[in-house]
Amino acid sequence: MKKIILGFAALSLIFASCNKDEMTNEQEQINYNGEIAGKSRICKSNEVLEEQIKSNPGRLQVLEEIENQTKSFIQSKRPGNGGSGGGGNDNEPPTDFPVVTIPVYVHVIYNSSQENISEAQINSQMQVLNEDFRMTNSDANQAPSEFADRAADTQIQFTLAGITRKFSNKTSWGTRDDMKKSSQGGVDPIDPAKYLNIWVCNIGGGILGYAQFPGGSSSTDGVVIGPQYFGTQGYVAAPFDGGRTTTHEVGHYLNLRHIWGDGRCRQDDYVNDTPSSDRANYGCPSYPTNHCKSNDMTMNYMDYVDDACMYMFSNGQKLRMRSVLESGGARAGLVN
Repeated sequence: MKKIILGFAALSLIFASCNKDEMTNEQEQINYNGEIAGKSRICKSNEVLEEQIKSNPGRLQVLEEIENQTKSFIQSKRPGNGGSGGGGNDNEPPTDFPVVTIPVYVHVIYNSSQENISEAQINSQMQVLNEDFRMTNSDANQAPSEFADRAADTQIQFTLAGITRKFSNKTSWGTRDDMKKSSQGGVDPIDPAKYLNIWVCNIGGGILGYAQFPGGSSSTDGVVIGPQYFGTQGYVAAPFDGGRTTTHEVGHYLNLRHIWGDGRCRQDDYVNDTPSSDRANYGCPSYPTNHCKSNDMTMNYMDYVDDACMYMFSNGQKLRMRSVLESGGARAGLVN
């Protein structure tokens, strides 16, 4: 069961190394971000957040304030608190919300003609975002019975507000946010309080993407995706050619953690209806895959499996994302 109990100390554990935990030989090969040597999917959102906290300790206090608002919002939606009925067995009850639309600017920064991805490729990514977040994806019905009633239509959708394009002599950008700064050869975000900004550029280092969690600087706010992992057609590379890297990173942007909580079994993603796990899953794992004495929700968008094998958000994750979009939430300005 995932308990949403937070405080400064508890929140800090998200970013602490778990070296004091007892580990098997297999676990020793896994770092606390869940990455295993030789595996392909690498998301650096958590590490970027750690760097932000190191350079600005006040960032942690902002995170705690967001988590307190999230906790209050989720509690208000539970049975007996004016929320919808149902639930039980650690499951969050399905909750109905008005559909909200988030406008998106896509900034294509390219060094080669391949990286200057087509409008058709961008549109294919927008389609995937809308299908995944509205649970109209063609593989939504593949969830095993154990998790089927937890699969959620987040009632969040996206619309393309505009595209910018810029040539750069840089062949890779890393994760220091230079692509978000015109002073460093990148593109400044467009009104990030009102628009989701997505930079499509070669990050390098095998990194597929990363996102800024809510509450960070407006000058760097948004999501970064490698061009070959953006959309479903054109310059895309299997097994990450299904547009799910962007789904994953937008989940972080809307305050979702990795499903294993970026740590061992005692770490948490602060979602009630996602099982505890101590690691990322890769490839296309068979069901059931068991860690921490429960079956992993490997098909969740916030795991590390191949695009073809992730196809659901949970009701609890929906509540977390919707909380930051509500009045007073950290990303309320995105909702027009």
